[in-house]
Amino acid sequence: MSKYAVINPATGETVKEYPTATDADIAAAIEKAHAASRNWARTTTREERAALITRVAELHRERRQELAEIIVREMGKPIGDALGEVDFSADIYQYYADNGPGLLADEPVDLVDGSEGSAFIRKSPLGVLLGIMPWNFPYYQVSRFAGPNIVLGNTIILKHAAQCPESAAAIQQIFDDAGFPEGAYVNVYATNEQVSTIIADPRVAGISLTGSERAGAAVAEQAGRHLKKVVLELGGSDPFILLSTDDMDATVEAAVNARVDNSGQSCNGAKRFIVVEELYDEFLEKFVAKMGEVGPGDPMKGEAAYGVLSSAQAADNLADQVDRAVAGGAEVLVGGTREGTYFSATVLANVKPGNPAFYEEFFGPVALVFKVANEAEAVELANDTPFGLGSYLFTTDEAQAARVADQIEAGMVYVNCVLADSPELPFGGVKNSGSGRELGTLGIDEFVNKKMIRIA
Repeated sequence: MSKYAVINPATGETVKEYPTATDADIAAAIEKAHAASRNWARTTTREERAALITRVAELHRERRQELAEIIVREMGKPIGDALGEVDFSADIYQYYADNGPGLLADEPVDLVDGSEGSAFIRKSPLGVLLGIMPWNFPYYQVSRFAGPNIVLGNTIILKHAAQCPESAAAIQQIFDDAGFPEGAYVNVYATNEQVSTIIADPRVAGISLTGSERAGAAVAEQAGRHLKKVVLELGGSDPFILLSTDDMDATVEAAVNARVDNSGQSCNGAKRFIVVEELYDEFLEKFVAKMGEVGPGDPMKGEAAYGVLSSAQAADNLADQVDRAVAGGAEVLVGGTREGTYFSATVLANVKPGNPAFYEEFFGPVALVFKVANEAEAVELANDTPFGLGSYLFTTDEAQAARVADQIEAGMVYVNCVLADSPELPFGGVKNSGSGRELGTLGIDEFVNKKMIRIA
């Protein structure tokens, strides 16, 4: 069987297989991307490239139903969520089409020594970039990498997840139909060994990866060996900190949504729920009840609160994690069962240091709940993790919100809201969650030659 295949996780059916690239295919992809970066990218303006990205956004909207159904088949996302992902991806492309040229404008530098003349920073592309994308958001992940970098003038070689070959092909078709020349965006069905070949090639200037810690470490090691710029967005075990609320029902609803979104398969989904003791019992009772109410359905029919996990292997891994957590002393308050690739929404309590679950990321609808005495203990527990991607803070005290947000060791803090990602908001983390940023003004500023020009 080919490495690249659409295997419907809801049914186990192998829908279609795609041929893995040959070494000759990889060599041709690098040459095409390099030629485009030397020719097309240097002979077009940012505004012209932005106009083409506008067309990419339009094609996502025109083909939204078709695109959404593809990723339902590939990774089990409920159709409503899939349509939302296509729309969000279009919004990201449009954001960079509208704002990219302005974000790349020359930046004047004030001379401090009284010298005559001027100085400024001019932003220019690095060249060919390799994107290594995951399966959990097949369109969104690509849009936040490709959109800003193509407006900038970089060209893209895109290696998608092995279970997303159909969406990968659909994205390539969109770039082709939008009018991009050969080599501006090149999809490759590459093996890991071929990825290493691409990273090592001197014509490739940078690598962006979204994936696991293990994959990030491997790619960063190879990139470092060849002195290549790398951006990594890895896992997360984001805290949801509840310090006060004037609407517990709404807070619990937010907590559930933050945990089961994308079937719990979001790097920045809330995973550890940290609640002060005076609110803990009420929160826990309502949270467990709500988690017990949500359930799966046919993802293509839009009747599921959440979908299947992305594959049988993903379900096996999550079940093993829960079993090991229980063996380590954790208590299952609701859920903890699976049927095929469906995994019930689960709440674990009594997870303590020494239990493997305490420091692991659960990539599925499994929530860990913790009781803390006060704000200081909540912050300490929130930061007691190898990850530092996102975080969620609920409080009615504005001063407390500012104080706690400053202390949280994460790349993002959302106060009194969840699922609030937006094209203008930078996305990324610290610690084992990676380095660099995507989206917003920072996302277009990663793979850039910030050239200082001093004129006497």
